[in-house]
Amino acid sequence: MKKTIAVILIILCILSIGTVAFGTEVNTLENNNKNDVEEMKSKMEVKKEEYTEKYGSEAYWLAGFILEEVVQPYSIPFCFIGIVVGLLFQYVLGTRRLDYKHRGFSTVIVFVTILVICQVLPFIYALVVIGWRG
Repeated sequence: MKKTIAVILIILCILSIGTVAFGTEVNTLENNNKNDVEEMKSKMEVKKEEYTEKYGSEAYWLAGFILEEVVQPYSIPFCFIGIVVGLLFQYVLGTRRLDYKHRGFSTVIVFVTILVICQVLPFIYALVVIGWRG
């Protein structure tokens, strides 16, 4: 019983030290967060102007931004992980069971297709938006 009380008191002391340090840093974090938000807003405004100038219209900038800044870079690691999982199914687990081998092969095909589409889609979008409008 004495050991549990001692452990609980030690845990409370450790937690109270963390809250005191947190309480003193709140004001500095609030000021830093305001500065960070202002910087992020200004960077986003600059990107908005760049994409509006690139695509020639206010209506097309967000789709171009999402395709080039989000879809294209983040699809690469996502698809590589999917390809590795598919290859594990195909070559490691598929040696014992044929359905795992087929599942792995189809998973690899799906992720390679998604990778190609995500990498080519911003180019196609730029061709359609800029090319057809003149």
